[in-house]
Amino acid sequence: MTVYVYEHRVTFDETNLVGNVYFAHYLRWQGHCREQFLADHAPGVLAALTSGLVLVTVDCAAEFYAESFAGDRIEVRMRLDRIAGNRVAMGFDYVRSGTPAPELLARGRQSVACMRRGPGGLESVPVPEELGRALSRYAPGVRP
Repeated sequence: MTVYVYEHRVTFDETNLVGNVYFAHYLRWQGHCREQFLADHAPGVLAALTSGLVLVTVDCAAEFYAESFAGDRIEVRMRLDRIAGNRVAMGFDYVRSGTPAPELLARGRQSVACMRRGPGGLESVPVPEELGRALSRYAPGVRP
C-alpha cells in the first residue's frame, strides 16, 4: 500500500518525567502529517483554508504498542481509509526508523469533515476535488 510519510525527530519537550513521549504528541503529529500532506499535494486546499474552507476534526485516536524517546526518528505513515460524503477518514502508523529494524510504535486514525463558514455558521461541503485526487494515491489497494 502506498503511504504518505511525514518524518519527525522527537525532542525533549515532547517527553514526560519518565523520559518517554507523552501520548498527546502522537495526535499532534497526525495534525502535522495532515498539514504537510496538504502543503505537498493539495496547496489549493491549504490556501482555501484562509477563505472559508474548514477541515473539522471529527474524531481521532491512537493505540500504543511501544515507547519512543527524545532523539528517535519517527515516520508517521498516513493512508486514506475512506472518503464518504463530506468526510475523510485516514489511518496512521507511527514507525521508529533509523534503527536496525523499523518498529511499529502506534497506530492511529482521524476523520475530518469538510465544511465552509457561511452566514448561519458551518455548512457541509463536498470534499474538494484537489484533495480527493491527492488522497486517492494513498487509498487501500493502490501500489507505488
